[in-house]
Amino acid sequence: MIKELQLQQHLLKKPYLVDAIAGNSAMLVSLGQTGRLYRLWWPHIDYPQHVDEIRTGLRVGTTPGGVTWFDDLSAGWQHTANYVPRTNAYRVTSAHSDYPITVEQTDYAVPGQPLFVRGYRLTNRGNEATNVEFYHYSSFRIMDNELYMTTEFAEKQDALLHFRHQYAFAVGSSEECTGYQAGSGAWNGAANGNLNGNQIDMQPDGAMKWNIAAIAPGQSVDLAVYIAAGQSRNDALAALTLAKSKHYEEWYAEMVTYWSDYLANAAPCPGGNEEIVALYERSQLAMKLMADEATGTIVAAPEFDEYFSRCGGYAYSWGRDAAFVTTAFNKAGLGSLSEKFYDWSITAQEPDGSWQQRHYHDGSLAPHWGLQIDEGSSLIWGMWEYYLHSGEQESFLERVWPAVEKGAAFLVQYLDPETGLPMPSRDLWEEREAEHTYSAAAVYGGLTAAASFAKRKGKDQLFESWNKAAQQIAASIEASCWNESKGSYYRGLKLTVSKEAYDAAIARGERGFVQQRDKGYERYVLEFDPVVDISLLGISVPFNAIPADSPRMAKTADAIERLLTSPKVGGIRRYEDDNYIGGNPWILTTLWLSHYRTLQGRYEDARKLLDYAVKHVTSSGLLPEQVDQETGETAWVVPLTWSHAMFVLAVHMLAERGEL
Repeated sequence: MIKELQLQQHLLKKPYLVDAIAGNSAMLVSLGQTGRLYRLWWPHIDYPQHVDEIRTGLRVGTTPGGVTWFDDLSAGWQHTANYVPRTNAYRVTSAHSDYPITVEQTDYAVPGQPLFVRGYRLTNRGNEATNVEFYHYSSFRIMDNELYMTTEFAEKQDALLHFRHQYAFAVGSSEECTGYQAGSGAWNGAANGNLNGNQIDMQPDGAMKWNIAAIAPGQSVDLAVYIAAGQSRNDALAALTLAKSKHYEEWYAEMVTYWSDYLANAAPCPGGNEEIVALYERSQLAMKLMADEATGTIVAAPEFDEYFSRCGGYAYSWGRDAAFVTTAFNKAGLGSLSEKFYDWSITAQEPDGSWQQRHYHDGSLAPHWGLQIDEGSSLIWGMWEYYLHSGEQESFLERVWPAVEKGAAFLVQYLDPETGLPMPSRDLWEEREAEHTYSAAAVYGGLTAAASFAKRKGKDQLFESWNKAAQQIAASIEASCWNESKGSYYRGLKLTVSKEAYDAAIARGERGFVQQRDKGYERYVLEFDPVVDISLLGISVPFNAIPADSPRMAKTADAIERLLTSPKVGGIRRYEDDNYIGGNPWILTTLWLSHYRTLQGRYEDARKLLDYAVKHVTSSGLLPEQVDQETGETAWVVPLTWSHAMFVLAVHMLAERGEL
């Protein structure tokens, strides 16, 4: 019961869908369209997360009713929001018909500093001078822990200080506050406009206020609130002191210059209309925030479901996603991020040469569902792609070779002598166990990449062995994985199912067997998995186990388009009986088909699929994971790094053929 109440409280404060992210690759923040700050990760972008709730409000003139929270739609405030062009700063303008004050709020992290800046411009739209009290309420759940927080007001620094264990956050402004309250009912005090001056409490929250007198009609007044992070109280206060040492405009200009230089040093969009160029640049900006500054790890998305209430979490690093993301980095002129990621990936390798399903920023294993053989093979494939992109950088080859050698050896010993495919493991969607056709193609890609590395190293015997194993996998896909009845490759062989599903399938005339496991347990296995799945395109793109112009691949793509196109809103679903979050079309799956159509030379079809992604960006210009199958609105994760990577790749594939 307690856990259910905690979950309900969490969901009220932090919705699944967010509208924007901001950060500097060491600090990551998620924001709503009202400007409400929902989460803050530091000093890494996946863990730990520290914010419980941060709110901003006003008391205007002598208006009764206490403080009005302008980050709240239900309070009658209307909001317009978008990114400051060509930056990762998010700007929200809030207005209310009952109040003369408009608030323009700009949120961004300072590059290279443990500092998040919240700039506010209050403008009087009325006809007479107006007094304003500005309130900033902050509740920190440091390390996502509910226990043992302290909040105190540091008088010398004029700041609220939140701390627990090795993390501390100092909240303050260059303008001296006129009231504060640490713990002791801070939310009620702030909501009623009556902060009581309590100086310290073993509570997670506190509030500050600033009095701004007589804002004249048409006048604007600026106020900057800084959130400074540190690994001790003194560190956080020192970071806040540094923040106050510069004018807000200096920090803002520094941030704008940083992102301007970043885009200038990346590859420009190779073609397309204004919308494509805008999304391409937004993809470059968003993907940078998903690559950890210290370690180089790439996370799938900012976490939004910490309680695993509807999914298994997203703020982890998958080799599957990374293979696509780093290839997009290469194309987008961000190869240094690829190199840093693959240096990191070595730290996540297991002693036996495998890579497990997903990892934290420090290379340690994250919660997972078991071995997913395409993860490690995708990493080796991606290493080779970066090596070619780098101009065959010798130092990179030397650094990754030991991991490649161990990884390839693991892949070879993991092949099933009966089918020639990799033995059963989890599929790329982490939902089922089988000898998956996509996973086989990924292992083919990993082994051909490893063989190519071996050739560069002069290891001719390894080259021959790994290349032969790869070719045998490709031959096995052709020999064993074609489903004539559907005109598509099977999704896999030797599919593990429940006893009930097995019995029903056998009764329908399907073939299977029961395998004895350890300690008397049994595994129920069906011979084929006939479900049509978008991942079957991976056989050709990107892993090229079967040529894209193969008649079977063309038939498979046509089956995918016919069976997986969402009937009401278009876009491509993952697979036939998908029920995850209702079975919506995904952006990355739609773009995956665009990739294949481009390889086929069906450029008009590829472009329509690309345009689908452009039309389904969020209001702030980010790509989600899914599109609601009934309304066409954003569904589930925002942003998904893999979605942005697939868009960048689709743009380049068309541009390289002169078709953008």
